[in-house]
Amino acid sequence: MPLLAPVTAIVFPSSVAVIAFAPLLLSCDGEICKGSKTNNIKESPDLSQSSKLSSDPLSSVLDVLGARITRHSRFEAAGQWALSFPSLDRLKFVAILRGDAWMVLPGCHPQHMQAGDVCLIGRTGYVIASDPALTPGDGPALYAAAESDVLRIDGEDVVGIGGSVSFAGQNAGFFLNMLPDFMVIPRSASSSGVISTVLMLMEKELERDAFGSGLITARLADILLVEAIRDRADREGRAGMGWLGALLDPRLGRALEALHGDVSHAWTVSEFARVAGMSRAAFSAEFAKSMGHPPMTYLRKWRLALAQTALRRGDKSVGEVARMVGYTSPSAFSQAFRHAFGRSPKTGSPS
Repeated sequence: MPLLAPVTAIVFPSSVAVIAFAPLLLSCDGEICKGSKTNNIKESPDLSQSSKLSSDPLSSVLDVLGARITRHSRFEAAGQWALSFPSLDRLKFVAILRGDAWMVLPGCHPQHMQAGDVCLIGRTGYVIASDPALTPGDGPALYAAAESDVLRIDGEDVVGIGGSVSFAGQNAGFFLNMLPDFMVIPRSASSSGVISTVLMLMEKELERDAFGSGLITARLADILLVEAIRDRADREGRAGMGWLGALLDPRLGRALEALHGDVSHAWTVSEFARVAGMSRAAFSAEFAKSMGHPPMTYLRKWRLALAQTALRRGDKSVGEVARMVGYTSPSAFSQAFRHAFGRSPKTGSPS
């Protein structure tokens, strides 16, 4: 499987069906390509007791969506080489352990990566190469021909590892729309030591394939994501970070913490604005600018994400789940669920 092969994405506990967001549009700013607009599943948080989850929005999203490293590969090369990988609805990572290489993404300047550098890649396709001007070969086909998770091309001057993080059910869309489509964490970054350690542990754990490996790699996936997000926030601030940037805003962040802390509350835009310390009009405009949609749309999408997670567990009735996520009418909940996911909540959520 390729270094950043078309592998699975990240898994967050229990299924949360795809939530429709605006399509991803790529732009380039230095080393950051910004988006403007599967199988193994960790145990879901216990949503049965209360709708009051962690008030830290990032933690609650990661808890509900369920990240897990599901594919992993190694790459060794020397001389002239270039490999292309197609766009997929996945989150991928690549770390250069030895030597250097170039990452090439549509609409972006080639990014030179050296030993110790790590990048996260969203939906977009990409090329990894010794020279960005080379015509690339088909990466997935070469891995398939090798019948191995290790691809070797003429030597070991360059060594890297990569893989993908998958999300429970159909959660990839919810999370990938929160992230830039390309993030580089340079070896000089304050978090790079932590990330390098995580990647080393991933490699060793996946090589062992011992009992408990799924749980360990799931936790390592969480650490990888959070450290990458922290580094991006430290270096770039909130500009261009969308949902993650809103968390860094003192006012919008307070509103998001309140929402995630008690999703069943009968929230209104005016109430969010009071929590944020803003006028209703100013809050609505700033929220929509940062998040890409109005506050009540975000609340509805998050409630339905939580609901699908709870229904996947199968230990609550539709009415109980509806009340848990803030719907006073089961019929209104069923209608909203069907509109979002194309199925009745009684049919459960797909695996």
